[in-house]
Amino acid sequence: MSEPVAILSPCTGICTLGADGLCLGCLRSGDEIAAWLALDDAERRHIMDVVVPERAAQRALP
Repeated sequence: MSEPVAILSPCTGICTLGADGLCLGCLRSGDEIAAWLALDDAERRHIMDVVVPERAAQRALP
């Protein structure tokens, strides 16, 4: 059986919210950043694996 792995914060140290309300560094919303410590692993993993990549893809569009 493998050891559980803590899901680390995606914070990159660029803690500035853009005009779209998302952090310029980690692409989380202010609410997601504020709630991070209270989220369970499934919620954190969803943000890391689904939400943030979708936002990154949207930002990459011209």
